[in-house]
Amino acid sequence: MNIKFSCFISFLLCLISCKEDYTVKPLGQVRLEYPDPKYVPFESDCPFTFEHSDLVQKQDRKEHCWFVLNYPNMKANIYITYFPVTNKEDLAVKIKDSEKFVQEQTVKASYISPREFIFEEEKVYGTLFELGGDSAINLQFHATDSIRNLISGSVYFSTPPQYDSLQPAIQYIKRDVVHLIETLRWK
Repeated sequence: MNIKFSCFISFLLCLISCKEDYTVKPLGQVRLEYPDPKYVPFESDCPFTFEHSDLVQKQDRKEHCWFVLNYPNMKANIYITYFPVTNKEDLAVKIKDSEKFVQEQTVKASYISPREFIFEEEKVYGTLFELGGDSAINLQFHATDSIRNLISGSVYFSTPPQYDSLQPAIQYIKRDVVHLIETLRWK
């Protein structure tokens, strides 16, 4: 009798517990929200200065006046490289190299959108390239005084390139890069 009773209770529990309670869930995506930017001066002994986000951690690289601005919460880096310019031909070669680097990304980039900057009073002339699609870099820029100085920069994420997923972070960092170029001053 014990076995029959146990089997009956087990069967009854199975019937009760197998009741399917299904709720339709709406489609949704993770909403990434970033704080409003606050900018601080970039301090160094280099022949330039600019403002950068207070969210970044500045890291020195192996060459003088080469830096990484790291966004630890976004797993992103802005690599900044400074080149002293000796003559106009040297400047043209360095700018061409920077633009060639962007063109090499066309294998994965679905588009390349350039934006020029000209600030006559500050002697700052530059171009920001935004690369769409799953390219290794998402933003590339260079800025010069057209005489002695050139800065080049690239934005990389430490995650596999998935443009749709990274788009909010790319746009957030793009605003910071634009601010960096707009506040760039030569010493």
